[in-house]
Amino acid sequence: MRLLTRRISGGLSAKRRSRFAAPVVLLLGLLITGGAYAALAPANANTKTDDATTIAKGRALFLVGCASCHGKNAEGILTVRGKNYGPALAGVGAAAVDFQVGTGRMPMAQPGVQALQKPPAYNADEIEALAAYVASLGTGPSIPSADQYSGKVSNQELVEGGEFFRTNCTACHNFAAAGGALPGGKFAPSLVGVSAKHIYEAMLTGPQQMPVFSNGVLTPQDKKEIISYLKSSETEPNYGGFALGSIGPVSEGMFAWLGVGVLVGFAVWIAAHTSRSKKKKEA
Repeated sequence: MRLLTRRISGGLSAKRRSRFAAPVVLLLGLLITGGAYAALAPANANTKTDDATTIAKGRALFLVGCASCHGKNAEGILTVRGKNYGPALAGVGAAAVDFQVGTGRMPMAQPGVQALQKPPAYNADEIEALAAYVASLGTGPSIPSADQYSGKVSNQELVEGGEFFRTNCTACHNFAAAGGALPGGKFAPSLVGVSAKHIYEAMLTGPQQMPVFSNGVLTPQDKKEIISYLKSSETEPNYGGFALGSIGPVSEGMFAWLGVGVLVGFAVWIAAHTSRSKKKKEA
């Protein structure tokens, strides 16, 4: 047995001393390293290439549709009087672009105190490219994933969402999320029918006059509960009759005074045309 062991180890030692041993070991090492890289690296490499392509596409779109207001490098443009014609976009994040462009607010049709919602000028791929380009300019909120703004919540969480909404949002958007007027010709838009993703992005980025509800102010779970409450309220029947736009005492007062006026006028008309009996003279 010992003799057999010595012969085997002697054979191995002889092969190690062969002049071809080092190249063979080096070749094996290269093959193993290359195989491991081929199995693990291509996905990351392709992702980086795809990202670079998407960013380049977004920049090309930006130069055509956005640079006239925001500058060629998104540095912002000031008017002669020093007012902000188009703000700088470095650091606003992909979520802000996805909201503004996805809701059609950008690019603006014409300058005004507030960008109005309209059909989007870009398709989904173009919006993604624009968002990727702006995101490459600086750190900012990213586009939320579907599980952040959708999914089933418990009844308790739904109640909490209503409380969060009434505490933080009704001052501008009104109790029924129907929107409301703000100073300076601005307004808080209606939230009825707005997609859950865009509501989440609005809370995250604070578009126009809306404050930013960062994750430190309202956690992602809080935002999800608010959105769930809003979506559930859209399907609730109106037990009070005519909603009158759900915009509060303005419409209600107008219809009340109009209704009272019509009733008073109708009462006067009835009284004026009522037949009156006359007493006959006694013979």
